[in-house]
Amino acid sequence: MHNICKVIGVLAICCIIFSCKQKDTTTEGQREAIVSEQPNIVLFMVDDMGWQDTSVPFWTKKTAFNARYNTPNMERLAREGMKFTQAYATSVCSPTRVSLMTGMNAARHRVTNWTLRRDMLQPMEVNHKKLKFPRWNVNGLSPVPDIESTVYATPLPKLLQEAGYYTIHTGKAHFGAIGTPAENPKNIGFDVNIAGHAAGAPESYLGIENFGNGEKGKEVWAVPGLEKYHGKDIFLTEALTKESILAIDSAKVAKKPFFLYMAHYAVHTPLYGDNRFEQKYLDAGLDTKEAKYASMIEGMDKSLGDIMDYLEKNKLAENTVILFMSDNGGLSVHARGGEPNTHNKPLNSGKGSAYEGGIREPMLVKWPNKIKPNTVTDTKVIIEDFYPTILDLAGVENYNTVQEIDGQSFMGVLKGEDVKNNERALFWHYPNEWGPSGPGIGASSTIRKGDWKLIYYHLDSRFELFNIANDIGETTNLVTSEKEKLKALAIELGNYLRSVNAQMPSNKETDQQVPWPDAEIVINQINN
Repeated sequence: MHNICKVIGVLAICCIIFSCKQKDTTTEGQREAIVSEQPNIVLFMVDDMGWQDTSVPFWTKKTAFNARYNTPNMERLAREGMKFTQAYATSVCSPTRVSLMTGMNAARHRVTNWTLRRDMLQPMEVNHKKLKFPRWNVNGLSPVPDIESTVYATPLPKLLQEAGYYTIHTGKAHFGAIGTPAENPKNIGFDVNIAGHAAGAPESYLGIENFGNGEKGKEVWAVPGLEKYHGKDIFLTEALTKESILAIDSAKVAKKPFFLYMAHYAVHTPLYGDNRFEQKYLDAGLDTKEAKYASMIEGMDKSLGDIMDYLEKNKLAENTVILFMSDNGGLSVHARGGEPNTHNKPLNSGKGSAYEGGIREPMLVKWPNKIKPNTVTDTKVIIEDFYPTILDLAGVENYNTVQEIDGQSFMGVLKGEDVKNNERALFWHYPNEWGPSGPGIGASSTIRKGDWKLIYYHLDSRFELFNIANDIGETTNLVTSEKEKLKALAIELGNYLRSVNAQMPSNKETDQQVPWPDAEIVINQINN
């Protein structure tokens, strides 16, 4: 009799929880228990933030740049969670964001450069003197099929939304070109869109300048949807933070777990001084550009701290995972103060480059009661890994996608398991032209495997080979002394590119496709 009653009781609870057509009689305590099974997830994505743009050292020692910047909340996040010293994205923004939202490597999804205007190659690609670039997916991501020059994929937020999450997009979107569905984050599964659109940079960071709205000829760059702050003395980073917190409040009212994609426009150009922090950097002797940049970094860090404080104050912190990442290496080739291409040292170069300065990112993860505080891992991860990992964190299983997923979940790393994947090959593919000239910048394909990294430049079929463990600054090209390693990596890179049907540019003079890195003509050059 006791067992029968017990079964009846369980069935009664199940009916209350799962019957959505009947009157909701779930108590607040029962509802909170259901929600608590899924953690809240905050993905804090910074734009153009370099590996060294923080007081948190991601190298074996602190550097002068770590001493320059003030990011106490990143320090706090590192103390409370896990630091990844070898985390990677792509060298420019849209490819990273599409990889994040699809789980695909850029070579496969073909959104290999930054997007903006529909059906248009970038002017610097059309006008390149020697290379003719492929018709890449200039229109970005699409959640629906049959839109020209897009990658059709099942977006990450859509799967989270279907799993019961209240999904919030804040800040920079840059997923799809103007006039395509993914221009609006709501079309890829976000319940809320705060200030996201097709453009990848703001016209202004200042509320007193209406974030660029009202400036003739600049409409494409004006930040949308923040009219309540127009005319006010508020920095864009602060306005986005305030709106994000209001959106989390809505999730609480809806009794749903939330996914907050906190995608700041900072620290992308144009460089604007955040007047809450700028003066102290001027007083420290930085030039005006670098003082502005440092103030934008500190404002971004304050946003992180404000969100962490809010979660703690509202008793949400213990059930919230925070992931911190940047979309590409720190800007260094132009628009900065001081010597170009030095702002990410000891890494070489910066944004737009195949060198470590263009692709290695500051990454932190906090997962209360799961991640041991103040831990460090040298496990290599890449941006497409976030897709399966976030779904794992949310408990989403057996999901179906229209695309093939390249990313690998790093859930085991977060749990402290002995994950032996440092011999896993990582790939980058950029058959495009970014614009500026600088070290490692230009059309290229790259493989990182173990300690070794091979870059293949499309313009002249030239290789650079580095041992990153011994030479993090990529100063010594080992192509002549390590020919067997070079050939092995070139073959693996070529096989991978063909396996994902990667695009290659062609030579304008011969109208021939640039050879694959393992083509016979290229390998013969190695042997000679």
